Parts: sequence; structure tokens; C-alpha cells
Amino acid sequence: MKRIIVLTGAGISAESGLKTFRDGDGLWNTYRMEDLATPEAWNSNPELVLEFYNWRRKQLYEAEPNPAHIVLAKLEQHFDVQIITQNVDDLHERAGSTKVLHLHGELKKVRSTVDPDLVYELRGWELKLGDLCEKGSQLRPHVVWFGEEVPNIMIANSMVRNADIFIVIGTSLKVYPAAGLLYYVSANVPKYLVDPKAGPEMVIKNLKIIREKASAGVHVLVDELIKNL
Repeated sequence: MKRIIVLTGAGISAESGLKTFRDGDGLWNTYRMEDLATPEAWNSNPELVLEFYNWRRKQLYEAEPNPAHIVLAKLEQHFDVQIITQNVDDLHERAGSTKVLHLHGELKKVRSTVDPDLVYELRGWELKLGDLCEKGSQLRPHVVWFGEEVPNIMIANSMVRNADIFIVIGTSLKVYPAAGLLYYVSANVPKYLVDPKAGPEMVIKNLKIIREKASAGVHVLVDELIKNL
């Protein structure tokens, strides 16, 4: 069974109604990324950071997987599929995908501020000041903030090296280190990029670009992959 590695970004979740920081509305448009998603922001105003992530978490609880998530999950009937996602939502899992590696953390989980190995499932969408881990320290969102290391990137690098087919969906390939994964894929491996905004500058061997939104583009791609089995 061929091994497909899929890298997904914000574009696949946008069709489920999940807004990113940059296209959020109301209050959050008045803040910079440095005010909400950095270790410095947490140290200076943890209450504001928690409020921002509570908003994002509440939004996630109201969202559902879209056809792109569901079709990717069904692809497991024909291929060994490993998803590497930059997204912190759980829509891939809820759609039925069984192998999902989160590069930037998971929104529904929280962790200790003194021991990063202490990770917990959060019940509900709200995390508050005073919510403590078993060692008595404040819990924080289990996400990778700007300026922090990406612990799972080495695992992802190893995965893409062993890909028989590599697919990128809904990401601009401008956020590193995730964007660098493409360059770990063997030159002779078929590569697909599903993104309506993909530019002509993407000159990479064996790369096919599908300039569609995730739901439409993934359907086209999966039909092609199954037909070529």
C-alpha cells in the first residue's frame, strides 16, 4: 500500500468556518500577533492570551469537519495516509483520519507551565487564570507560539522522506519550519498542491498544482489518485 503524506494548513479549516488570527473580526483585529501568541505576551498579559484562545476554542466547538477533511479520511481505504497539520483544531480526527501529527499543538489540550510533558485534555472551551496542573502551576494553551521551537518537526521530516506521494492542502508554504518539509521529499515523488492562491513561482520537480479551494480540490485529487491505483 502506497504511503501518502499530507501537509495541511489554515485553508482546509477555513471552509469549516474557523477564522485565523489574521482574518478574525472585532476585538482581535486591534491586536498584533505579538500581543496574543508569543511567550512575551503570556508573561505580560496571560489573561488576554487566555481570552483569545478561549475565543478560538469556542469557535472550534461550534465547527464541523468539511468535505475536504472527510474525503481525506476516506482515502485511508486505499492508501497508508499520514496527515501532518499546521492547524491546532481536531477536525481531521473528527472526520475519521487515524494518523494525525500536529506541528503547532492542539487547541483542546492544555499543559503545565513548569513541566511541558504534563498535557491534559481540557473539558469545555474555557481555560482561566487559577486553573492549575498537578504540580500547582498555571495551565497554558498546548500550542506552539511564535518564537517557540516546534517539537514535532523532526518527526515530520522523517515522515516526508518516506513518502510515495506528497500532498499539500491549504497552506501558503511561507511559514517555517513547516514550509521546509517540501524540500525533504524525494525529487521523483509525485507532489500535489491544492491552493487557489498558489503562485507561478512554485517550480518544483513532479509538482502538480490544483488551484481550487480545499473541498473542491481534494475531491479532484482523490478521484485522480484512486483512478491511478
